[in-house]
Amino acid sequence: MIAIVALGLVVWGVSSMGGKQATNDTGAVKIGAVLPLTGDAAVYGEPLNKVLQIAVGEINANGGINGRQVELLVEDGKCNGQDAASAAQKLINVDGVKVIIGGFCSSESLAMVPIAAAAKVALISPGSSSPKLTNASPYFVRNYPSDSAQGAVLANIAFTDKGWKKVAFIQEQTDYAQGVYSAFSAEFTKLGGTVTNEAFPTETADFRSLVSKVKSGNPDAVFLSVQTPAVAARILTQIKQLGWKPKLMAADVVPGDPETVSKYKDILEGTLTAEFGTDATNPKFAAMIASYKTKYGEEPPYQGYAQTVYDSAYLVQGAIVAVGYDGTKVANWLHTVKDWQGASGTVTIGANGDPITGHKPEVITGGKVMPYVK
Repeated sequence: MIAIVALGLVVWGVSSMGGKQATNDTGAVKIGAVLPLTGDAAVYGEPLNKVLQIAVGEINANGGINGRQVELLVEDGKCNGQDAASAAQKLINVDGVKVIIGGFCSSESLAMVPIAAAAKVALISPGSSSPKLTNASPYFVRNYPSDSAQGAVLANIAFTDKGWKKVAFIQEQTDYAQGVYSAFSAEFTKLGGTVTNEAFPTETADFRSLVSKVKSGNPDAVFLSVQTPAVAARILTQIKQLGWKPKLMAADVVPGDPETVSKYKDILEGTLTAEFGTDATNPKFAAMIASYKTKYGEEPPYQGYAQTVYDSAYLVQGAIVAVGYDGTKVANWLHTVKDWQGASGTVTIGANGDPITGHKPEVITGGKVMPYVK
């Protein structure tokens, strides 16, 4: 009798487990996301999270993925590798996701790539632009371009159009800011120019001695390569306080923040920069802007990032519809995306995981960001 009862319990247990598994298989599709929700970079993460929620809401309102609703699980990567790694591990090991949107900051993605690859989880970044992420992993793609394009575009304009031979960098010690510096420096020195670099940790508050040192080097132009508008504001304030008005170049963080461009329009006048850019005539981009404005009463900031965050949700949807909820298959599908139409325009992702697109040169004039014209 004991043996019979024991056997019955085993059979019941297996049956119960099978029933639970079937319920999970037909339940919500869990998609992870890692964004910087606290710290200086939360200025990006908070509105981009809203954009992502809008996209997922639209997908669910239209039947979800293969009839299943999407459950979006968002974690705070805090724009650094350690916290992003912890976020990825939680999403993978606790929540059991097979796909993660993120990170946003390059340092987040660089830390997450090996974790996702080991777990065979697909990772798509809508904002990480470090050149180190090119060919990073078969499980990683991004739909935002590498800074190698941004650096090369600006280096050519600086040397060829402006005739600048010596550029001094003021560079924050983050993977993104380092990537911009490396890409610019490689191209500028190849053309025959000279680049100096003063790097500083993110928590730096007093830039007076650093700015004075850069000024004493008498550069033709100064390049601000920073992670967030808050850091750019601190540097610009202290440059102005020192009574210096150098020719400036800036990474896309600066033109991407209208408040910074407006507040510091005097010192930023003539600043060269480059952005991925947006197309207001694109109906999908216009619809994204309208949805955000309807829900939140304003247009989304950082629209160059907003469009790729929005598209990332739909790219994930397309992948799962095509190949199923499997990290390896989703990653493989994302590496073959060609002429996909989204809010950011036509998206094609190369075998190296990078989108085939680039940055457009711009100039800041009169407190506005305008296309650069030679």
